Amino acid sequence: MKFAFLLVIIIIIVSLLGTVLVARNTEENYGNSTKQNVTNLSVIYIVLLLSLLIGVTWYATVIL
Repeated sequence: MKFAFLLVIIIIIVSLLGTVLVARNTEENYGNSTKQNVTNLSVIYIVLLLSLLIGVTWYATVIL
């Protein structure tokens, strides 16, 4: 179970860092909308992290 938690957290962190690194390479006019896109993606990653952790916890306690 600890491996599943660790795997979920690692995937989310790597995805979030990748998104931020890609967003740093912007054109001048594109920069304004990029900030909003990064914010939206960050919120999606946080919600995904919480839901995956809840799902793994539920699976580990109910199914196993």
